[in-house]
Amino acid sequence: MLVFAAIAPHPPLLIPSVGKNNLEKLKQTAEAMKALEQDMYIARPDTLVIVSPHGNVLPDAFTINLAAQYTISLKEFGDHQTTASFRSDFMLIDKIQRAMRRDTSLSLSSEEVLDYGVSVPLLLLSAHLPTISLVPMAPAGLDYKAHYEFGDKLKEEIMNSNKRIAFIASADLSHTLTNDAPGGFSKKGAALDAKVVELIKTKDTDGLLALDTEMCQASKECGLRPISILLGLLARMAYEPKIHSYEGPFGVGHLVANMVLP
Repeated sequence: MLVFAAIAPHPPLLIPSVGKNNLEKLKQTAEAMKALEQDMYIARPDTLVIVSPHGNVLPDAFTINLAAQYTISLKEFGDHQTTASFRSDFMLIDKIQRAMRRDTSLSLSSEEVLDYGVSVPLLLLSAHLPTISLVPMAPAGLDYKAHYEFGDKLKEEIMNSNKRIAFIASADLSHTLTNDAPGGFSKKGAALDAKVVELIKTKDTDGLLALDTEMCQASKECGLRPISILLGLLARMAYEPKIHSYEGPFGVGHLVANMVLP
């Protein structure tokens, strides 16, 4: 059953050994992630399903990463010390892929080293859940509606499980908020982020799925597909969005939100 659902950003700068002095500029997000970690700990999940836009993204198929064990490495960000390992929930992965392959384009990969879209939120949110098992997923290159529908189908497998399951949409928003942003500057970036936060606050899923394609592309967001899966998972369920924080000091929009379940 689903016991926790949230949106978490994935800037490597949130990891103290990577961010160092820059971490102070992400103080709101860092504090919000601490609050989210407490929220998730209270939910006592056995398994974490996490969707990262930096995994093995295929143009027309969703992907589940199935490995016996997963490891975290931040060497690409200059951190050669931080490591961790987690086991997979291979039984849930098998259950999902058997049920959903009948009418969903679903692929399996096998990558032991997790991408940073999984690693960053996982390190920050699992501090007091050392035995949690993982189901790492990647979105597809399809539109937001297809991701919502995938989440809606995924719901049946999660709700019918006898495990306590948490779901994280690993998602950064616009990458164009400042002149030195990774995607360059676009005034559409801040406009999109404000719109997304408002749509999530008001539970306007239809509005989010119908966001202007040109605006989304100009903002160079990487989070709306994981968020759309999350909203599909929550379809017809009672939940209350709690926005812990939003900021973008380095030109990328970081949203931390708990979709509080009853």
